[in-house]
Amino acid sequence: MTKDLEPAAGVKKKIYDVIFGYESKAGKIFDIGLICMILISISAVLLDSVSSINIRFGNQLTRLEWFFTVVFTIEYAMRLFSTPNRRAYMLSFYGIIDLFSILPTYIAFLFPAAAYMVVIRILRVLRIFRILKLLRYMGEANLLFSALLNARRKIFIFLFSVMTLVVIFGAVMFVLEGPEHGFDNIPKSIYWAIVTITTVGYGDISPQTPLGQMVASVVMICGYAIIAVPTGIIGVELMQEVQRRGRGTLSVERECARCKTSNHDMDANYCKYCGNPMQRS
Repeated sequence: MTKDLEPAAGVKKKIYDVIFGYESKAGKIFDIGLICMILISISAVLLDSVSSINIRFGNQLTRLEWFFTVVFTIEYAMRLFSTPNRRAYMLSFYGIIDLFSILPTYIAFLFPAAAYMVVIRILRVLRIFRILKLLRYMGEANLLFSALLNARRKIFIFLFSVMTLVVIFGAVMFVLEGPEHGFDNIPKSIYWAIVTITTVGYGDISPQTPLGQMVASVVMICGYAIIAVPTGIIGVELMQEVQRRGRGTLSVERECARCKTSNHDMDANYCKYCGNPMQRS
């Protein structure tokens, strides 16, 4: 029985090394080929959404999409077959994206519009970080993510405050302008306030009365002021996160004999505050 299992285990390991690995030549070729197919399949979906191209090449693009879907389905099945921990793979980021990249084509039988959702396959191109060995940049990405995570409460309060403002401004504009000037209801007026306060300004709705234009001017000025707030919040948290991560290279115990300050670098020869020579411990 054990002898029968050994060939199967060997096959699974070889498939795993090619599909999940990226150090071997075969693994690199597989990943690069996979990324090329992903880009081609996404290009086909984008072209299919253009009516003039769809009329001429719709059938060919549909067949091409089904070809890629079958290929990606086989690839997903091989990943499930070869991975040591199927549950961990299925619930991982790439596992979920791999599944979602093939589902829209099958779901399109019931909901044709879902076929365009295969553009989610573009997320699979993130595997290029492994192939090109760009993982060293993930440290900076984690740093930014940590800063955003630490600032989540401030960001939530900021967004809640902005939403409060747009509701108030929307209600005020509905009262001042009314349906005769395009402000048919409060939700539509809130939409105008959001568009204005974010400085987008589509121009599909605009105040006509002098009082409404004055309020609109206040909303625009507030929009410019609001833009600076999240930048400051994230910037402060980013600096604090850098300092937190850099404390591993500092020594709290090293104190300057002259100015009595601490938090000096371990290899510092002079005090960074007064320039006094530091004593070696």
